[in-house]
Amino acid sequence: MARGDTATGDAQLFLLQRVQPAMTGLIDGSLSTLAPIFSVALATHNPHYAFFAGLATAIGAGVSMAFSEGLSDTGDLTGRGNPYGRGAITGGGTFLGGILHTLPFLIPQYSLALTVAVAVVAFELLGLAWLRWRFFHTGFLRSFATVTLGGTVIAGISAALGAAA
Repeated sequence: MARGDTATGDAQLFLLQRVQPAMTGLIDGSLSTLAPIFSVALATHNPHYAFFAGLATAIGAGVSMAFSEGLSDTGDLTGRGNPYGRGAITGGGTFLGGILHTLPFLIPQYSLALTVAVAVVAFELLGLAWLRWRFFHTGFLRSFATVTLGGTVIAGISAALGAAA
């Protein structure tokens, strides 16, 4: 095996065993936690309640994704690497993706907290698109459109639920 082949193989293993689990976690955390956080914020107009809903969701989703990824396979047949490492990376990414847009709800003024949280979500979507572009060579605009579509669907659902309360 030539030196270039080893470098390519190492890069592919890094993508498969580290970057892909991190992206799965970040995308899941960024998108799946939107509905509970924003529906509570819109229903109560109380940033304190939204913060605790977001904190609980980020922790719960992180633990769930860590176990899901860690138990999905041993890595022996797929080459995906150590299941504990993948689980920790995926769970940590999920928590990070969920907690980032939760933190603005520490701001006691409802309108300001909501505005900052929406800005953080926009930043997260840009970051996810950049990571997909950087590591998976997908088009930046296509990646941004894809993750934004998911975020928009979830935001619409959370807004409807929040308004219904």
